[in-house]
Order: sequence, then C-alpha cells, then structure tokens
Amino acid sequence: RGHFKRLRSGRGCGRRGSCVQSLRPALGSGCNRQRDMGCSECCVRCLRGVPFASLIATVLCFVGVAVFCGCGHEALAGTEKLIEQHFAQNFVDYALLVTLVQVFQYVIYGTASFFFLYGVLLLAEGFYTTSAVKALFGEFRTTMCGRCVSATFILLTHGVMVVWMAVFALSALPVYVYFTMWSACQTVKRVTENGTGFEEVCVDARQYGILPWNASPGKICGANLAVVCNTSDLELTYHLFIATFAGAAATAIALLTYMMASTYNYAVLKFLSRDNCCTKF
Repeated sequence: RGHFKRLRSGRGCGRRGSCVQSLRPALGSGCNRQRDMGCSECCVRCLRGVPFASLIATVLCFVGVAVFCGCGHEALAGTEKLIEQHFAQNFVDYALLVTLVQVFQYVIYGTASFFFLYGVLLLAEGFYTTSAVKALFGEFRTTMCGRCVSATFILLTHGVMVVWMAVFALSALPVYVYFTMWSACQTVKRVTENGTGFEEVCVDARQYGILPWNASPGKICGANLAVVCNTSDLELTYHLFIATFAGAAATAIALLTYMMASTYNYAVLKFLSRDNCCTKF
C-alpha cells in the first residue's frame, strides 16, 4: 500500500507518471513478440501438432480400401462373366457363384463405408492424443476418459487387424487361380508355335471349387482355351485381382501404422498422467 501511495504522490520517480511509462515496454513485450512472429513461425508451430503417422496411415488406408473395393468389385463381375460364357452352360451350375458374387459385392460396399468412418475416427484420436498438440497449450493434461478412449481404439484396431489379415490371405486365392490360368495360356501359345500337344493343355474350373463337379463343361482345352486366352476379359480380371491384393496389402500396412501410433500415444498419456512425472513433451 505504501508503494502505491508513493506512486500516486510521484515520490520515487523522477517526475510524475515516469514509473508507469517505464513499465509500458515490459507490459507490451509479450504482445510485441506475438506481433513480430512471422507467418513461417506460426506455420511451424501449427505443424508441430499434426500427427503425421496417423495422417499417413489415414491416406494409405483410404487409398488401399478404395483400390481393394473398386478393383475387387469389377474383378468379381469379370469372373462371373467368364464362367457364364466359357465354363458353364446351365445357370443352375453357377447359380451359387452368382449369389456369392452379389454377397461379396455388398460386403465390399460395407467395407468401404466402415473404413472411411473408422479412418476418420482414428485420425481424430491421433490429433487428440498427440503429445505435440498438448505442448501447444502448455501443461500436459489428460483425463481417465481420454485414456479409456485410447485403450478402446487400440483394442478395436487389433481386432480389425486380425480380421483384415484373413481378408488379405483370402484375396491371394483368386490371384493364384488366375495365375494358373495365365500360365496355361502361355503354354497354349508355346504349343501352338510347336504344333504338338495342343489339346492336352486344359483349365478345369471345378478343381478350384468355383463350379460343382457335375457342371458342364467345367473344363476347357485346346482351341476353346485359346479363345479364352485371346479375350481381354481374362487378362483384365487377372490384373484387377492383383490390384485388389495390393489394396489389401496397403490397408494392412495402414492398420499396422495405426496400431503403432495409437499404442505410442496411449503410452505417452499413461506416462505423463502420473503424479511424479515432470516431463513435458
């Protein structure tokens, strides 16, 4: 109180109000520093809060799922067309295949929708739990609810990863089937040049479980196989299944990246939430 009285009376200063004027630069120094901060420094400060691992995983997940769903849908339609035109004459023989193709196509629609929503949620969770974002706001603070959400996403991502690894393995089966057909086509071309053993080269769709054993004809050889090999449907469908397999692999890598990022974020939350922790990221 005595200090404020001296300030009001002017004692302790060279002239009245000189102390207040001397305090103005100190009071406005923080504002001046914020005013002097350039655009590049602001951008760098904002980029520190971006969870780059989750962002890369999200982009890779979206691209992988888009390739898997789009190419898989068209590859299934191409397979149905090849079976209908060359391997089966009666609809009863491939009616089950048509039903399975339709079911898988609807599953593809659901898969695309699920991964779009789940990828957005994981990206938002990555922004929430990234320690760099917390550093922008000063002290590191988290709640029990936040840690439970992070643990829930870790468990869900592990479960989705296990299911997707099964999908990834199954997507390799049509690639193998079409690879054997493509190899048979290469053999037909070599045999045609030599002029011997042309009718001995065959492709049997029944041995892969695509058609029942009583399907007619179910197997094509020689000239009929050469007709199939010369069409663009076989090569296009083969390449579409390869792209589907690659999309499944990209999605698996994205899920693995999500798992590592979410596990690290949860570990940071758990470590920094302890009372005896003084470290701040």
